[in-house]
Amino acid sequence: MAFYSISDLEKLSGIKTHTIRMWEQRYGLLRPRRTDTNIRFYEDDDLKLLLNVALLNRHGIKISKIAAMSKADIAEKVGDVSEIRAGLDEEIDLLTLSAIEMDEYKFSRILDNHIEQLGFEQAMLEVLYPFMEKLSLLWLTGSIKPVQENFITLLIRNKLIAAIEAEPITTDRKAPKFILYLPREEQQELSLLFMQYLLKKRHFQVVNLGPNMALIDLKDACQIHHPDYVFTILSETFNKEPVQKYLDNLADASLGAHLLLTGYLVASQVVKTPENATILSSLNETIEILEGIETS
Repeated sequence: MAFYSISDLEKLSGIKTHTIRMWEQRYGLLRPRRTDTNIRFYEDDDLKLLLNVALLNRHGIKISKIAAMSKADIAEKVGDVSEIRAGLDEEIDLLTLSAIEMDEYKFSRILDNHIEQLGFEQAMLEVLYPFMEKLSLLWLTGSIKPVQENFITLLIRNKLIAAIEAEPITTDRKAPKFILYLPREEQQELSLLFMQYLLKKRHFQVVNLGPNMALIDLKDACQIHHPDYVFTILSETFNKEPVQKYLDNLADASLGAHLLLTGYLVASQVVKTPENATILSSLNETIEILEGIETS
């Protein structure tokens, strides 16, 4: 069981601290416990209830009416709300609840509805990436258990793989070729898979080497495929060698391919960028770069 401060609840629900306290005092919505030293704390059920209340309130239901409902009635009403087209905040709240409850049906229903409305790419940009940022906050605050994080990550991974497989493989041998990979200990596989989807959708040739790739193996792949571009993500701390040394070795291993680099270690650190490299500071910038590359 996780424990939360009132500031944790504010971060996770978007409801201001003073509003939460007012709801407690006026409506008795939450009843925080106290430690032996009289410090207030909240538990999982409090977080779930507050997320549900926030969702219904954003959907136009007055807080006084919500407070008069039983927990079962609130849960039922949330189910009704999730059946209709919701706004971004509501969608993210519902996805957050599905992660906490490990509810695959709820998660898939919400996301599939959004994909049907906007298409997979826009659903990722408008809903899933903001949700994943919130999921990271849950993880950093200890508000979500490893099993919950792994569960929802696997569901997202499955959605990405299905979207990738649904796109036809280009038969244009003149289309620019990309090699994608992750260094050892780099954990950003979902972002790598989304990059694969973006490239395949735009009819580029794509070779995804996956995670835990040594530079010597990348060099072998470059010798076989002669890529125009090599894309990777550098956001984890390098324990065995400095980032600058890794970048220099990467430039050699890529055999003249243009490097597309993103992640904290290159976007936010002072490093000497190889001459054959472009630093991508955001997802929007990445898409702009891809849109500027001609397919043949």
